[in-house]
Amino acid sequence: MNKSELVDHIAAKTSLARSDVAKVVDAFTTAVAQSVARGEKVVLSGFGTFHRKARARRIGRNIGADEPVAVPATTVPAFRPGKPFRQQVARRRRARAAVTKPRRK
Repeated sequence: MNKSELVDHIAAKTSLARSDVAKVVDAFTTAVAQSVARGEKVVLSGFGTFHRKARARRIGRNIGADEPVAVPATTVPAFRPGKPFRQQVARRRRARAAVTKPRRK
């Protein structure tokens, strides 16, 4: 699902105008990005946590020249799903596997 499909889905579920939903989605993504950039966590109970994660300096490899390259330390955005979200995904996966898996007799 991309952003446009998300906006359409929410608009259909809430009976709000598509343009209003698009503004809300834009405001949400901007608020999350700005908060995480400041080093704050954004916690949505039952869904998950957006946060900043530090990556240590490491040695990579330039495969074209086959030589080591230093990759500097950095921070990246990360998402840790909440327990209800993980459980819902696991249930869907188990249900799909049960339907597609042939039974032995």
